[in-house]
Amino acid sequence: MAVTPFIVLAETAQPALNIPYLADAATIDGRLDEPQWQQAKRISVNNITWPYENKPSPVSTTALIYENDDTLYLGFIAEDPHPEKIRAFYRDRDSAWDDDLVGIKLDTYGSAKLAYQFFVNPLGVQQDSIENELSKTENSAWDGIWDSAGHITAQGYQVEIALPMRMFNFDDAPRSQAMTMELVRFYPRNERLRLSSMQLDHGNHCWICQMPQVNGFANAKQSSNLIVVPSLVLNQQQQRDINGAVLKPWQKDNNIEPSLDLKWGITPDLTLNATVNPDFSQVEADVAQLNVNESFSLFFPEKRSFFLDNADYFASNLNLIYTRNIASPGAGAKLTGSKNGHTVAAFISNDEQTNVLIPGNLGSRVVSLEQHSQAGALRYRYDISSAFSLGASSTFRRSDDYHNEVLSIDSKYRFDDFTTLVVQALASQSDYSEDFIEQLCDADEPCQAPPVQPCDSRYDCGYSEALLRVNERHYDGYGYYLSLDRDTKYYSLFGNYHMRSRGLRADLGFLSETDFNKFTTGGEYRWYAEQDAWWNRARWYADWDITHNQAGELIEKEAQSFVSLDGPWQSYLELGTISRERRGLRADPSSLAIDGNSVRFNENEINLFASIKPSAGVVADIDVTQGNKVDLANNRLGEFVRIRPTVNYNINSHLALRLRHTYEDLQRRSGEDIFSANLSDLRLTYQFNLRSFLRLTMIYTDIEREPSSYVKEVDARYRALSTQLLYSYKLNPQSVVFVGYSDSGYQDDDLSRLEKDNRTLFAKFSYAWIL
Repeated sequence: MAVTPFIVLAETAQPALNIPYLADAATIDGRLDEPQWQQAKRISVNNITWPYENKPSPVSTTALIYENDDTLYLGFIAEDPHPEKIRAFYRDRDSAWDDDLVGIKLDTYGSAKLAYQFFVNPLGVQQDSIENELSKTENSAWDGIWDSAGHITAQGYQVEIALPMRMFNFDDAPRSQAMTMELVRFYPRNERLRLSSMQLDHGNHCWICQMPQVNGFANAKQSSNLIVVPSLVLNQQQQRDINGAVLKPWQKDNNIEPSLDLKWGITPDLTLNATVNPDFSQVEADVAQLNVNESFSLFFPEKRSFFLDNADYFASNLNLIYTRNIASPGAGAKLTGSKNGHTVAAFISNDEQTNVLIPGNLGSRVVSLEQHSQAGALRYRYDISSAFSLGASSTFRRSDDYHNEVLSIDSKYRFDDFTTLVVQALASQSDYSEDFIEQLCDADEPCQAPPVQPCDSRYDCGYSEALLRVNERHYDGYGYYLSLDRDTKYYSLFGNYHMRSRGLRADLGFLSETDFNKFTTGGEYRWYAEQDAWWNRARWYADWDITHNQAGELIEKEAQSFVSLDGPWQSYLELGTISRERRGLRADPSSLAIDGNSVRFNENEINLFASIKPSAGVVADIDVTQGNKVDLANNRLGEFVRIRPTVNYNINSHLALRLRHTYEDLQRRSGEDIFSANLSDLRLTYQFNLRSFLRLTMIYTDIEREPSSYVKEVDARYRALSTQLLYSYKLNPQSVVFVGYSDSGYQDDDLSRLEKDNRTLFAKFSYAWIL
C-alpha cells in the first residue's frame, strides 16, 4: 500500500520485471533463432485478464525480452493447438485489431498517466497507440518508427519486435528509469481473450496503475536524434461549375509543393517538431457521415502527423485543442516534454484559411474566412502523484477580422481505486469585426440592425443564432466542468455538471455548444459469467440529464437506459430507450430567447445495436433507431427510422472489403414523406504485403425530399458520388509513396444526371532521414 499526504490507494502489488542487458542486436525476421534469445528474460503471458479476472489461459505464451541501451527487443512464442484457426491477414498498419496479436504496454515515466502500446499480428502487421489515463482514451493515430516481423509455425506463431529507445520520452538519468510494463496477447476465437503477464484487478479501472515496475535500462540513453522528412506533393486539380443550363469548361490547376518536417530530441525529455510548407493533405477519405436534419457541426478525427506527435500532451477533460480547425498551415512548430512529473506542450502555426466554429445552444455553424490567421496552444500539467494532477491550458486564434483567447485550469484526483473527481474551469475573450459579422448576413438584409417587423422562422430574414452569437463584436465568457465518478467491478455511479456562459468561445477546440448549464447523473450494474458459460458479461445502464440556458430556460431533459450482453462468436447485443423533451427552432430567429419563442417536443426512441465476429476476417454489425424526432427544417415532430449496417470481410489474406450503409427516413406523423436518405461507403483494399496496398473508395449519397412537406424551397432529389483510387507504399509511417486519383460530382433538380465537378491526380513522396 502506497501512502501519500493526499491519498491512500490499495493498488495491486505486482512483482518487478528484470530486463537483462545484452550487447548484440537481433535480426528482426520473426524466427527467434539467434543465440541472444537464449539469454533473454523469459516471461509467461498466461493469465486471462479479460473478459475474466485472472483465470488460467487455454494456450501457452512466452515472451522473451532484453535491451542493449539503444533498443528494447521482444520475442513472443505464441502456442496454438489449432494453428489453422489463427486470425491473421495482411493489412495496413493500425487496422489489425481483430486479429491474433501479441505486444507490450510501456509507461516510460511510471506516472500512470500515459502508456505506449505496440502490438503485432502473426504476419508482422504493426499496431501502435497511446493510452491516456487522464482522458480515458486511446490514440491509435499516433505512429512510431519501429521494426517487427511474424512467422506462423506448426505449433502457433512467433513474433519479433525492436523498439528504439529514441522513439520514447523518458528520464535517462542514472537509476531514474521508473518504467512500468505489461506484456499482452489477444486470443480471438469464440470470445476474445486478453492474456497478460500480470494480475489485473477489475475493481480498479486504472489498468496502467497496476503495471509492474521494470528493472533495467541502467545505461539507456534517449539520444538527441534528428529526424528530417522532406516531402514532395504533385497535384493536378480540375474543377468546373455545373450550375446553370450549360456546363462550364474544366479549369486546370497544377501544383508542385516541396515541404520539410523536422523532429529533434533536444534533450531526452524535450522534443521539437517543426514544419515548413507542410503537406497537410488528407490522403485517405474521411468516413462518410450524413448531415441531414442535424443542427450541430460534425466532428472528424485528426490524421496529420505533425499534430499527432505527442498530441496527448495537450489533452484535457474538454476538447480545447481540435487541430483540424487549422485547415491550410504554411509553417508550424511544436515543443513537447516531460520530466519529474512536469509535462509541457506548445505549438504555433499559421493558416492560409480561417475556419471558425460558432457555438450555440440550439445549433452551431462553421464560418470560413479567406484570410490568413495564426493559431497556438500551450499546455502544462503537474502530476503531484499517480492519483493527483493539476493542469493549465491556453489557446489563441487571431486574424485581421477577429481574435479568440482561452485560458483553462483543470485537475484530476483519485480518492481511491474506485472514486475520481475531475474539475476544469475556463475563460475566453473574443472580438469580431464588422467584416466577420457580414459573413453571416444575408446580402439583401440589414442583419446588424433590429428587424422592422418580427422575424418568422419559415422565411429568411437575415438572422440566425450564429449571427446573434457574434453581433455584439466583443465577448467575455467562462465555464466549468465538475465530474464525480465511482466505478467498481460490479457497479458505477456518476454525476457531472457542465456550464458555459453566453460569451464563451474556444475557437481552436471543438466546443459546439455554449450558453447552457447541464446536470447529468447515472450509473450501471454489471454481471459476469463463469468461464465456461455461453455469455461472459451483461450490463444495465441508465442516466438522466437536464439542460437550461443561462437565463434559466429549459433546453432539454432526457432519460435513457439500455441493457447489453456479450455473447458467443464475440457477439454484442444492446437494446436501449431514450425519452427526451427538447426545443425546436426559434419562432423569431432575431431573438435568442427560448421560452415563448420555441416549441417543446417529446421525442421517444428505441435503439438496437448488434455485432458479431463469427469467423476469421468477418465482422458485421447493425445499428437501428426508431421513434419520433424533431424535423428541424420544418419545426415539427416526425416519425424517424435509421438503419446502419456495416460489414468487414477479408475475402482472402490480402483482399478486404468494407461496406457501411446508412439509411434514414423521416415522415410526418400523418404519414406524408419528409425525406429519405441513403449513404453508402465502400472500400475495397488489396494489401500486397506489409508495406503496400491498392484501395478503391466509393462514397454515394442519395437524398429524396418531398417539397410539399417543407416550408422552404428544397431540391426534390440530391445525389452525390465521390471516388478515390489510392496506391500506398510505406517503408515506415513517415517514408511513404502515395499515388492516386479522385473525383466527385453531384446531381440536383437543375441537373438531369450526375455531373462531375472535381477531379484530381496526386502523388506524394516522403522519406524519413534519422540522423
